[in-house]
Amino acid sequence: MNSSSTSLEAAAKVAARNRRIGVLLMLAGAILFSCKAIVIKLAYQFEIASISLLGLRMAFSLPLFLLIGYFRRERSSTNGPLSLGDATVILLLGVFGYYAASYTDFLGLQYLSAGMERLILFVYPTMVLVLQRIIFKVPIKPIQWLATVLCYVGIILAFSASDFSIGNQFGLGAALVFLSAFLYSFYVIGSGRLAPRLGTVRFTSLALIGASVAVLLHVYLTGNTLFGYPTQLYYYGITLAIFCTVIPSYLVTEGVRRIGANDAAILGAIGPVATIVLEYFILDESLNLTQGAGAALVILGVIIIGRSKGR
Repeated sequence: MNSSSTSLEAAAKVAARNRRIGVLLMLAGAILFSCKAIVIKLAYQFEIASISLLGLRMAFSLPLFLLIGYFRRERSSTNGPLSLGDATVILLLGVFGYYAASYTDFLGLQYLSAGMERLILFVYPTMVLVLQRIIFKVPIKPIQWLATVLCYVGIILAFSASDFSIGNQFGLGAALVFLSAFLYSFYVIGSGRLAPRLGTVRFTSLALIGASVAVLLHVYLTGNTLFGYPTQLYYYGITLAIFCTVIPSYLVTEGVRRIGANDAAILGAIGPVATIVLEYFILDESLNLTQGAGAALVILGVIIIGRSKGR
């Protein structure tokens, strides 16, 4: 009896530690992803098409995904063989859940401020909760709804004083970013379903290789180019690739694997708050008490999910 109790306690400690690591990985990935909108707005100071900028991001990312996937292939093999069906699903998630989501987001940022883009994009956690409920019958726990509501209210408050200049194509920009959120929801759900079985490195590498190839084909077929731009624009492309794509992609996938898609999506609320801070330091936006209160609510929602026991 004592031996059994000790084993249960040890297992509980391991599970709790695993969840804490998952939460930290997810938060780190979300913060790095949040840098994307700032870098894109800086890059748009130059004359470059959305697909060309996305092409630079993925052109610099692709070699890294190939190298990581190659050098970690033996470790990935411990997760079992990769079937043709699994590979097809992962590639489709990469193309639609990452390439198409990224492209529509890049297009939307031409018509919206970075703050408004973050605000609209953050509908994806609710989409993940609802889609998982509809497709896979995953129950939505009351604590998840509570954390989601706190995060939404916090984000609205946090962005209350941001620059929401809408121009004359606000509706188009908002629709594009909303579509981006919808498509990305499937990527989050897919990673939560497949990464635990197939491995984080294998899933992320294959999905993002597929997304990268799709982007580069888009650039080629539309007659755009990745050459002849100012040197600073290539620095932005490298920054987008390393710090806003490759590193956070693996962090987020591993985080989702450890804590599940629903909780991981809610933890993504830290991203918009990080955007506010980055706007303050990089784009000279202002911070006020209301924004601070909003950020506190988001952090509270994140803490609630972080301290919950999960499934």
